[in-house]
Amino acid sequence: MFKSIFSNSFGILISRVTGLGRDVLMTSVLGANMWSDIFLMAFKFPNLFRRIFAEGSFTQSFMPSYIASNQKSVFAVAIFIRFMTFIVFLSFLVTLFPGFFTKMLAWDWGHELISKTAPLTAINFWYLDLIFIVTFLGSLLQHKEHFFTTAFSTVWLNIAMITALILFTNSDPKTIVYALSFSILIGGVFQVITHLYAMRQQGLMKILVGGWKYRKTKDVKEEESKFKSLFIPSVLGNSTAQIASFIDTSLASFLAAGSVSYLFYANRIFQLPFAIIALAITTALFPKIAKAINNNNNDLAFENLHKSFWLLNALLGLSVLGGILLAEPIIWLLFERGAFDIQDTLNTARVLQMYMVGLIPFGLAKLFSMYLYAQHKHLKAAKIAVISLVINLIFSIILMQSMGAAGLALAGSIGGAVQFILTIQAVGWSIFFELLKTRFSLYFILGTAGITIAFYALNNFLIHLIR
Repeated sequence: MFKSIFSNSFGILISRVTGLGRDVLMTSVLGANMWSDIFLMAFKFPNLFRRIFAEGSFTQSFMPSYIASNQKSVFAVAIFIRFMTFIVFLSFLVTLFPGFFTKMLAWDWGHELISKTAPLTAINFWYLDLIFIVTFLGSLLQHKEHFFTTAFSTVWLNIAMITALILFTNSDPKTIVYALSFSILIGGVFQVITHLYAMRQQGLMKILVGGWKYRKTKDVKEEESKFKSLFIPSVLGNSTAQIASFIDTSLASFLAAGSVSYLFYANRIFQLPFAIIALAITTALFPKIAKAINNNNNDLAFENLHKSFWLLNALLGLSVLGGILLAEPIIWLLFERGAFDIQDTLNTARVLQMYMVGLIPFGLAKLFSMYLYAQHKHLKAAKIAVISLVINLIFSIILMQSMGAAGLALAGSIGGAVQFILTIQAVGWSIFFELLKTRFSLYFILGTAGITIAFYALNNFLIHLIR
């Protein structure tokens, strides 16, 4: 399991580091202004659908169904054809009516901003088609417990965008954002090619060939029906985080110029430890737990959960303290150059601190929700996610009045805490307290106290040095 976690984390680390490099270059070239908001808004739209329909929901409902299937290749191809048909149709719809869909995302923006953003929305949305192919192939690779390719593949997207930024650095902002949009599609094509190569290396191409060949002779309707019953609640459960981000972006459009960018850049840093630690651990854990539960081996499933719990707590705890106490030096180091000034650093640092408050609750909620998904309790996880979304929305409207973009980030952390508590309740408080009854609880408390003091002193030294 730890080998799987390490390979997944390493791939995600490379991907996120290149992603940060991309964002650092983007802030230097575009800054935090109207054109950066336009591009990020256009790119937000396919990302919203990608995370709802592709990455989270699909894998969590596909994996248990695929494991239980007696006709794995036919079942996999049948599901792929259905999804791909729908996504291609949706992409054509967005291409034909980009202004309408852009207005759905930024309803407070005027006609001029919408007209500038709409063509970019149409271009960016085709990335969804490519990333669904990546997600489908990645799910098959995860079943074989091969995680590195999917974790690493986003590097191609980042390289393509970095190349566009370098080539068009001296161009006008409009040209730059168009170049970035087309580079996203180029990166997506390379992601697909990488996964096809990994499928061939793992000997999995026969699944696609066999599934296509026998798709009309094998009956998988019952398995498809079971998948649908899991997928709809999974969409609901996984979409709440993306809907919350969607709402935050839209609410930020009511705030001062640059607020959308502050949220984006702070969230990029928040996502680094969340992805490298929480997503890497839960992604590697999910196939193992699903297989154990499918074989009625609940003891093995709990053992894997127990091994991951304290590793997740220790690494996320360290990240939280660093993100909160060293927020300004981190933003200064990564972004403060070119068009990104001191005030942008302070605003983004404040947003980052509010995001980091929710890192441990979000990470643990992700871990325990995987346990629910492996048990086919998708509807229970969906109900919990909806409740947390409502709480998030209520606090977003309240806190943005006094705290601006930072209030939106804090509201998200509050929603994450609610989701964590309700997820633990669904899994069972007895299981949670059983995990806490070890010497690691004491180590965690003492370690947190010591690291807090060290990071506080380091922050004072760095602030004095850079300011």
